[in-house]
Amino acid sequence: MIRNDALDRLPVRHAVPELLAALDRRGTAVLSAPPGTGKTTLVPLALAGLIGDGSRRRVLVAEPRRMAVRAAARRMAWLLGEEVGGAVGFSVRGERRAGPATRVEVVTTGILLQRLQRDPELAGVDVVLLDECHERHLDADTAMAFLVDVRATLRPELKLIAASATSDAAAWADLLTVLDGGGPAPVVWSKGEGHGCRVHFAAPPSGIRPAHGTWVDPALLRHVAATVRLAMERHEGDVLCFLPGTGEIARTAGLLGGVDAEVLQLHGRAPAAVQDAVLRGTEPGGRRRVVLATSVAESSLTVPGVRIVVDSGLAREPRTDHARGLGSLATVTVSEATATQRLGRAGREAFGFVYRCWAEASDGGRPRFPSPEIKVADLADFALRVACWGDPTAEGLALLDAPPAGALAAARSVLASIGAVDAAGRATERGVRMSRLGLHPRLGRALLDGATEVGARRAAEVVALLSEGPPREYGDDLAAAWRAARRGSDGYGARWKAEARRLERSAVEAAASAGGGPVDGEDAVAGLVTALAFPERVARAREQGGYLMVSGSGAQLAEGSALGTTPWLAVAVADRTARDATARVRLAAVVDEEMARRAAGHLRSTGEEVHWEDGDVVARSVDRLGAVELAVRPLGAGAAPALVRAALLDGLRREGLGLLRWSREAGELRERLAFLHRELGSPWPDMADEALVDRAGEWLEPELSRAARRSDLGRIDAGEALRRLLPWASGEAGRLGELAPERIEVPSGSRIRVEYGGERPVLAVKLQEMFGLAETPRVAGVPVLVHLLSPAGRPAAVTADLASFWRDGYRAVRAELRGRYPKHPWPEDPSVAEATRYTTARLRREG
Repeated sequence: MIRNDALDRLPVRHAVPELLAALDRRGTAVLSAPPGTGKTTLVPLALAGLIGDGSRRRVLVAEPRRMAVRAAARRMAWLLGEEVGGAVGFSVRGERRAGPATRVEVVTTGILLQRLQRDPELAGVDVVLLDECHERHLDADTAMAFLVDVRATLRPELKLIAASATSDAAAWADLLTVLDGGGPAPVVWSKGEGHGCRVHFAAPPSGIRPAHGTWVDPALLRHVAATVRLAMERHEGDVLCFLPGTGEIARTAGLLGGVDAEVLQLHGRAPAAVQDAVLRGTEPGGRRRVVLATSVAESSLTVPGVRIVVDSGLAREPRTDHARGLGSLATVTVSEATATQRLGRAGREAFGFVYRCWAEASDGGRPRFPSPEIKVADLADFALRVACWGDPTAEGLALLDAPPAGALAAARSVLASIGAVDAAGRATERGVRMSRLGLHPRLGRALLDGATEVGARRAAEVVALLSEGPPREYGDDLAAAWRAARRGSDGYGARWKAEARRLERSAVEAAASAGGGPVDGEDAVAGLVTALAFPERVARAREQGGYLMVSGSGAQLAEGSALGTTPWLAVAVADRTARDATARVRLAAVVDEEMARRAAGHLRSTGEEVHWEDGDVVARSVDRLGAVELAVRPLGAGAAPALVRAALLDGLRREGLGLLRWSREAGELRERLAFLHRELGSPWPDMADEALVDRAGEWLEPELSRAARRSDLGRIDAGEALRRLLPWASGEAGRLGELAPERIEVPSGSRIRVEYGGERPVLAVKLQEMFGLAETPRVAGVPVLVHLLSPAGRPAAVTADLASFWRDGYRAVRAELRGRYPKHPWPEDPSVAEATRYTTARLRREG
């Protein structure tokens, strides 16, 4: 029996006629409805014609999480007075409860993508509702892009709805414009008629440090726990408390010891029994509940009995180091949209209360929406999907945000290395098969290739372990975790066994075609399959401690790790935050060198390596696996000349041209040429180190090609070499002495050296030798800076304008120095006096 009383209480019912009309008119729509209005449960039933007077249709509802899929299907079946599997069914990985009579099927977005790739037309489906679009999960964005493409090219009658409580409705409406060119898709708004809630800001105490990586200040968790206690004292009903991750949930649960309530921990890996207990609600007369939850409880499901929401204000988002193939989680401040979703959990059944554990003054500084996953995530799975779809660059797909070019290139490189795409990025037959496994491509490679090496069952069990991720309490030794999962009767063990059975069916064909099973021992099997999945994370122990991964990243085991000091590891799970120098190994398996070579063979290279190191050329023959050196042999004089030359040039770049032999004349020539280049430009050469190294082939040959080590560079006469850069072809080289002379003849007849090393040429000359010269000497049209010296050779004055100095500055110098140097001439008017290098007495004798 249909529960009309419950349906009538759902506010979205008022928007259904408008939504149905929009779909009939345009075939697409955006549904924006506040949390708790019934968009996830009532709307699909109305679309399918299971309630109301609408036409009978088959509806596919896509949710971002398995827990939400099950909860939504159960709720809709309950509203119809049925069991799941009848008119309403669901499908998640490894479990399907639907049949011929099913009109509404709820699936994860991952399942939807797999169906689209097997059957792009979605035969038999009339409407697809993509729920919780605001969360911007990569699978959801990709699914919508594919659906837009399907409707535009294959099935124009397929109806699409983008639904969310807090979505950027205008952006989704513009995206769906692609379908018919008739302007943005219609947006249908549903007003909330819930019971309402009151928001309290519970600012934390001062001194709490910002979260980074997966670290959260324990003081904040103490504040959250205290806020939970305060809210329970003030109000009736159950509490739903949002925390960023399972670690924070466990620690907060510990801080709530002694509270008069049942404390439940809700997250994606929580046992099904716990999830079901949370979603069933409290039995009549039962204890109050405090549900500590991650973001899985934000949307698409109702936690019965909740009247209070306590929001820590934090969430976890993925981050990827594409260069090293390492992922990590970042603890971030929740967006406005996420905070609104969390708030909406409070007033669904009665008036509620929301406690936000941050200062009201900081509330306006939050981002509007969460970061799109396509901008921050590993894109290997996305790249394989779009390659199989026939658009390897994704340029023809309707995406709200384009994938970052660098991340997509890194993903395609990974796919090429495992044979999933060809050189042009198109999916191979092997890649198509991987895409249908419901696994990340890396795990798909491990399953298919591992089955040929160790047999289908063992490969499937290890891959299931890598896919599902064992609980932290299983430890960091993957083989030991495998044995624990096989023995375990907990919720994780049940999920793992179901997934292993599913994968084994997919792996049987690969194992049968190759025979499979030559690797013995569970530790070896776990190591090889892990290495096949993550060849860049194969790691060898370093003498100084820790490990070096093939990718080039350092890695460190936790203190007291069960893996001990094994020489080689295959790292399954590691993360590296911006503050960490090395990756932290969370889960790994023991391998040996032979296994490492088998799994990461495409990363192996053998050849000569000649480079500049510790001040000289180092030449070696190296057999390496990525960054890990397997064997090294010195080359000595047998190194390739081109590699030696490149290493010497690198040394010159690093340490400068001082490695060459520079006489005084060579240094002065370089300064003269640098002056001419600065003042006149071409054809006079640039004398900067970088420019000279770039032109090494023009002035350091043939000596450079004959050199083999640092000492050989020190024998190259830099002055002779520099002369090769003079503009001989144009004839300008002959003007070097004219434009930048080494010496200038002064009125006394002396030839004084010009210094070109500063910003301006300098002529340092005794003052008496410049008598009678009114105009300052010039080189290349530039007045020199004259340093007028005392008879003892000490600076007396500096001028670039001799006439002005004779007129204004000379008197002061004369007054100061005449008494100190009485044997030298100090005429009253130096501008007309005779220049001399001699004393007054000698001038009289010679006169």
